[in-house]
Parts: sequence; C-alpha cells; structure tokens
Amino acid sequence: MDGLVSIHFPEGKIQRRKSAGSEEIYDPVRKSWVVLTPEEWVRQNFIQFLLTQGYPVALMAVERQIKLGSLVKRFDIVVFSRAMIPFMIVECKRMDVALTQKVLEQALRYHISLNSEYLVITNGNHTIVFHKKNDRFEPVNSFPGYPL
Repeated sequence: MDGLVSIHFPEGKIQRRKSAGSEEIYDPVRKSWVVLTPEEWVRQNFIQFLLTQGYPVALMAVERQIKLGSLVKRFDIVVFSRAMIPFMIVECKRMDVALTQKVLEQALRYHISLNSEYLVITNGNHTIVFHKKNDRFEPVNSFPGYPL
C-alpha cells in the first residue's frame, strides 16, 4: 500500500502503573486508566504523537460506539475539527498485525458513519495515511497538520 508515513512516538510521555495485578496505561482523552494491551499501547502512543503535532486532546474521541446499519462498532480514535466535524479516523492495530486491505476496509466502514477527510491506519511500526479527494481515498506521503 502507498501512503506510508514515517512517524515517531514521543519518548517519556506515557504514564503506566500496576493495578490489581494488571498493567494499566493512562488515556488523556478518556481521562482514565485502561488495561495495557498491545493495541492499547499503539493507540496511546499514537495519541501522544497527535498531541506533539498540535492536535487538541479536547477534540479527540477514543473507543466510542457508532452504528453501522444494524451493527454497533467501536472506533479507535477520531479527531474532530474545531467545528466538531470528523477530520480524521485512526484505526490502530497491534504491532504484529500487518496493515492490509482488510484493515483499510474496517476504517472505511467507520467513514460511512463519520465522513472524515482523512483515514489513518497504524500498527505502531507503520502508518498509512489516506486523504479523501473526489469521494475517493488516496494515499498521501505526509501526515496532515491539524486544520486551523
């Protein structure tokens, strides 16, 4: 897939703790501690990356339910514009999951309900960015800045 963008997760920004025998990680969007899983590690590091790029934490949503027809699904990250219009959908996978057409199709299903300008799929090792042009998503080779 084209659209591979190099991103670097910021070091030292993640808060972790042990609680009742499991490891937890702090989510600044949900303002709560969540169980640290391999996918959650990617999601939280990606959120920290977004924050270093000037994306406001108050305009992000994490792990919220949406309806797709009769199905109820949960997206990973959605970033909203200041007008509260979905700007970017981010689908996170564990680091050992390849970024395949199937992963892109999952993000595209969320787009049906949210209608964002950008789709991003990431596994922490690789990140692919797609931009909507003329009702089609095309890969791009740079990470978009937050819309002013």
